[in-house]
Amino acid sequence: MTKKPIPRPKKPTPDTRDKLTLYVTLMVSTTLCISVLAMVISFMLGLWAKEVDNAEIFKMISPAFSTLIGGMIGFLSGIKLMQNDDKSKTCKD
Repeated sequence: MTKKPIPRPKKPTPDTRDKLTLYVTLMVSTTLCISVLAMVISFMLGLWAKEVDNAEIFKMISPAFSTLIGGMIGFLSGIKLMQNDDKSKTCKD
């Protein structure tokens, strides 16, 4: 008597939209990390530079820092909220 192999469930293959969402999310996250690191490094270097006034560094970096982080987080949350949107919506009159 031969034993039948136990059928294993097949892994679901992600569709193109899921792949694209993942790719864009990873790219935005990577860009956010690199940008924030660059801003923090420039901020730290400016703090110890003798010819640069620390108040001027805060004036220059604060708006850019807030705008960059706010925009990227908004973009990421928008992508994640739209990811679970119903794919088969139909327009009803």
